[in-house]
Amino acid sequence: MLIKKGLLVYTPTEVAAIRLAAAAAALAPFALLRLHRVKGKQWLVLLSVGMTGSLLPAFLFAFAQTQLDSGVTGALNALTPLFTLIVGALFFAQRIAPKTLVGLSIGFAGTALLVLIQGSGELSLNAYALFIVLATICYGLNLNFIKQYLPNLSPVTITGVSLLMVLPVAIIYLAGPGEVGTKLSAASDMQAWWSLAAVIALGVVGTALALILFNHVVQIANTTFASSVTYLIPIVAVSLGLLDGEIITLFQVAGMGLILVGVWIANRQSSKPIAATPNQVGASEAAR
Repeated sequence: MLIKKGLLVYTPTEVAAIRLAAAAAALAPFALLRLHRVKGKQWLVLLSVGMTGSLLPAFLFAFAQTQLDSGVTGALNALTPLFTLIVGALFFAQRIAPKTLVGLSIGFAGTALLVLIQGSGELSLNAYALFIVLATICYGLNLNFIKQYLPNLSPVTITGVSLLMVLPVAIIYLAGPGEVGTKLSAASDMQAWWSLAAVIALGVVGTALALILFNHVVQIANTTFASSVTYLIPIVAVSLGLLDGEIITLFQVAGMGLILVGVWIANRQSSKPIAATPNQVGASEAAR
């Protein structure tokens, strides 16, 4: 919803750059104090976390929502647990049970409905929906990176330092081709300022604060349990979309339903938090 409000005035790249800059600025004081805690190969992992968890999704979501309603975007975001499982199986030797495969198949059937059927019911590829699919793949990678390689760093360190590492991309864009300042000074009403406030709120609350909480859950539970927060995203996104005048069709409802059913089946056997390892206990204590 906040991306949607930002796009009323700013371009997708401006929305993404402002979002990243706001999130990184909010956590910069905490990140700078924690730089000494990052050791050796953790720098490369944190750069990967910044790229897959913040930088790429910020741009992908902004571009997608130029042609997608926020409700559909939220529904597609529910693919995150499925791609978390797939990435874990492909790259981190995690096992996928037969029931999980059934869940994956159902979830992707729902995705096909949202990607291939327009709001009018016509059959045609909605390429912009693929941006969200790619973003959820990034989230799947991000979750596994944090779980496997950063159990001893606190969520504030992971989030703050990873955002600080991708901040130059936002600064370079805003200092170059971006016209944020021009739009603010040339605005005949308050819309540009309201749109800017919406994107800043998205960066501070929806990126910085949310990632700290989310990364903490990743460390103390398993990745599929943590990513199951996306059960709630379609409900919130569709509700806000309806309040904002968006129209949700039966095809879209069917697609969302299949995705949620698929996620539930795929995660049913591993939806409970696993016992924390000594490293994870240490991370929890560091977070507190």
